[in-house]
Amino acid sequence: MIKLPGLALVALAAFAPPALAAPSAPAPATPAVATDYPPPGPPAPALKPGEWPQDRSDLKPDPAIRFGALPNGMRYEILRNATPPGQVSMRLRFDVGSLMERDDQQGLAHFLEHMAFNGSTNLPGRGEMVKTLERLGLAFGADTNAQTDFDATTYKFDLPKSDDDDVDTALMLLREIAGNLTLDQSAMDQERGVILSEERLRDTPQYEITKQRLAFTMDGQRPPERFPIGLVSVVQSAKADLLADIYHHYYRPERATLVIVGDIDPDAIEAKIKAKFAGWQGQGPEGADPDLGPVKARGVDYKLSIQAGAPEAAELAWVSAPDLSPDSVSRQKRQLIEQLGLAVLNRRFATLARDQNPPFIAAGAFRGDQLHAQQLTGVLVDVQPGRWADGLGAVETEVRRAVQYGVRPDELAREITEEDVIFKQAAASADTRRTPQVADEMEGNLGENAVETSPAQDLALFEDITRNLTAATVSQAMKAMFSGNGPLVYVSSPTPVAGGQAALQTTFETAEAKPVSAPQAPHQVEWPYLAFGEPGKVAQQTEVTDLDTVFVRFANGVRLTIKPTKYHEDQVLVRVRFGDGLEGLPPDRQSMLWAGSALIEGGLKQISADDAERALAGAVYGASVGTDADAFVLSGATRPADLETQMQVLTAYISDPAWRPEAYQRLQAFTETLDDQMAATDTGVLSRDLAGLLHAGDGRWTHPSKDQIAAETESQLEAAYAPSLASGPIEVVVVGDITVEKAIDAVAGTFGALPPRPDFPAPAAPAHSPSFPAATPAPIVETHTGRPDQGVAFVAWPTDGYFADPDAARADDLLGRVLELRLIDVLRMGQGVTYSPAASATASTIWPHYGYVDAEMEAPPDKLDGFFASVDKIAADLAAQPVSADELARAKKPALEALEKSQVTNEYWVSALSGAQVDPRRLTILRSAEAELERLSAADVQKAAATVLKAGAAWKLEIRPAAKLAAQAAPAAH
Repeated sequence: MIKLPGLALVALAAFAPPALAAPSAPAPATPAVATDYPPPGPPAPALKPGEWPQDRSDLKPDPAIRFGALPNGMRYEILRNATPPGQVSMRLRFDVGSLMERDDQQGLAHFLEHMAFNGSTNLPGRGEMVKTLERLGLAFGADTNAQTDFDATTYKFDLPKSDDDDVDTALMLLREIAGNLTLDQSAMDQERGVILSEERLRDTPQYEITKQRLAFTMDGQRPPERFPIGLVSVVQSAKADLLADIYHHYYRPERATLVIVGDIDPDAIEAKIKAKFAGWQGQGPEGADPDLGPVKARGVDYKLSIQAGAPEAAELAWVSAPDLSPDSVSRQKRQLIEQLGLAVLNRRFATLARDQNPPFIAAGAFRGDQLHAQQLTGVLVDVQPGRWADGLGAVETEVRRAVQYGVRPDELAREITEEDVIFKQAAASADTRRTPQVADEMEGNLGENAVETSPAQDLALFEDITRNLTAATVSQAMKAMFSGNGPLVYVSSPTPVAGGQAALQTTFETAEAKPVSAPQAPHQVEWPYLAFGEPGKVAQQTEVTDLDTVFVRFANGVRLTIKPTKYHEDQVLVRVRFGDGLEGLPPDRQSMLWAGSALIEGGLKQISADDAERALAGAVYGASVGTDADAFVLSGATRPADLETQMQVLTAYISDPAWRPEAYQRLQAFTETLDDQMAATDTGVLSRDLAGLLHAGDGRWTHPSKDQIAAETESQLEAAYAPSLASGPIEVVVVGDITVEKAIDAVAGTFGALPPRPDFPAPAAPAHSPSFPAATPAPIVETHTGRPDQGVAFVAWPTDGYFADPDAARADDLLGRVLELRLIDVLRMGQGVTYSPAASATASTIWPHYGYVDAEMEAPPDKLDGFFASVDKIAADLAAQPVSADELARAKKPALEALEKSQVTNEYWVSALSGAQVDPRRLTILRSAEAELERLSAADVQKAAATVLKAGAAWKLEIRPAAKLAAQAAPAAH
């Protein structure tokens, strides 16, 4: 299936149209492609058991993938992929989701997914399957997961080792899921609270808006009536026989596909699949696929939703019958043409959003097949409070302009250039695609009945389709896409709208009545930052041979760290640290870091951000800003051929930022909208306030209030960064598919050519160290404005910084992992009160005496006190006696495997090597991390628990519903 990785589709949260799949092996001959915009073909009949989409397509599948089917109808795909080496990913997909549920089963397809981990013929104990996987080194959630969608349920295992024992165990567990679940009533009763906790976590104002929007655009069809989380009333009361009904009718070989990707022998894996699954047979008749309902004939229609805590937004949508034609060259061409047209429109929206006083914060057009029930073309718009009419009017105008005048040849050429680069990069790096991502992609394409093609095939097809593609053809597609039933005009607002729903109609009709002019061709621009002075000279170069790393210091003081790798072909990551980050900011006032990305959006003095993107079309580069404790950070991702451009971009932002006020004002408007959204849920309040609370109110970590955001100016933001940009120390870290010589050359002509910079100071006691809050005998209580049954409990105990006692810090980290296992055993598996209790440890490598171990749980407010009681009991037990060998292994092995997996990624090294030239202690961490974790014992965990988890040292927080607290306090007020 051809992939368009560069075209970001803006889509409904939790209901995205399928991604047009991502750009290995030489490309096969590509069928000739016509140059017109092809219409959809006739609907394809359903695939027969064991049949693949390529069996009825002119597209050829990836020759590296082995496709097979068992006599019972179960299909399988096997792909050998050695990145990372020695690992394997498995995905078992069943063609059953919430759409297949009867009225009295709503939510039970998802419930059944949970029950798959709670008892089977050969693993009868509740949660024993998870423990078995943990013993293999799989972390629950990270490596062991499952999900239920509208039309599919998928089980996911990412094995750290591909040896026979681990593969055999994983296949045995998947076979248990496929046909041997016991579906015990008592286990189901224990799991109800976990499902209800997940329902509470998902039920945000944004989720409510998503449901209402979907009900509007799919009026009269089945999907809006069958969201996977289901109905609370069904989850609370359903019996195991209703689960068994879904299980026996739909968990069947003819509805199952197993995807296995990894460092494996396909012949051996195929033999194992046949041995394990050939005898599997369904019980009773197969379940039927539901009637999704016809697309309702509609003209212009309007819907206004008022939802407290939701963002203000608008949508225009056009719907038509679904495209059920088989995957083919013609279909791929049609979709590519459509997405290139939408990319042009989205580029226009992005330009509008960067204007002075823009009509919206952001807007994006997308097109997709919605669950094979309808085809939808839509535009989603995020707006400032009170400005929905401006946003709606602006996108209506731009859509009409695109339909009336089409796309310009220069616009199409730019999008083809951008996509061609991405396809080429994907093809070049195909042999180092990461196994879990490849497995996810292959599984995802199953639902679209798409032919699984290789990146090389995708590139060849893309180039064939676009070779003679004209703007006239794409303009023809624009007219077709924005037609059909509609437009459907939708607006969501957190507060009532003057004039109600009628105001939507008035606004839309007013905008529609205004004439539109043809789009203007942009002015020609050239990238102006090609030179920064005389290339810098290397003053010092040192090899760190055991880490395959080179340290360089230029004569102007700029430091460069280089680590050449082959983890991801054609990828180079760049991280530029400058100034002193959080350490240089005052702790007694609100920081401006929330607006830091305005540095990038503000562009450069000689060229705006919009013009820079046009000037550098076809180059692969990035620019984002962040903050470390001891430095500000600019980051980018590129390829070897564009490393010089990447360095020019980042150097220009260091030396010549523009700080255009409209960029700041756009970010300010967006951030102001977040406060009410965060206040509307317990987890939102937690994410907003926790960092500030855990740093005792230090302004560098507190989230700004709406008043603080409104009071700040772009000049204050500039002042916060200016000293570091102008004269602060600079360190550049380059990791990836690059040579030392090319990295030095690229930096010499950019950062190395800047005026002299000071060196980073040697490690010392920071001037502004944060403090951990004082212990709280009773929890601090904060409130949210959402549902009365939503609550969060959190507890943390202070520890030291990492370098104060590295051995203790490592033991504390393992203690956090053991604590999480206990919380899962007690609160999820035992009490069934919460979905995902969590615990972790933090130890700063900058602040000498700052760190903590923490634990948290989401639960109904009346269960929060029980969390603290359970934590106290667990803490006392961990301090009183060593953990079992099995529990220690289930905590350590996933941690070790996660570390090993991360160490073969560029992302790990670009972060881990940051600051290492100045502080060699960081190299010690890199060298010793695995061995030190390996040697930790049960006694070390016990000692850490006795030292850290003291009741008198705990800081506690509860987040409760404001409405419920007010109701409880009301009698006392009389």
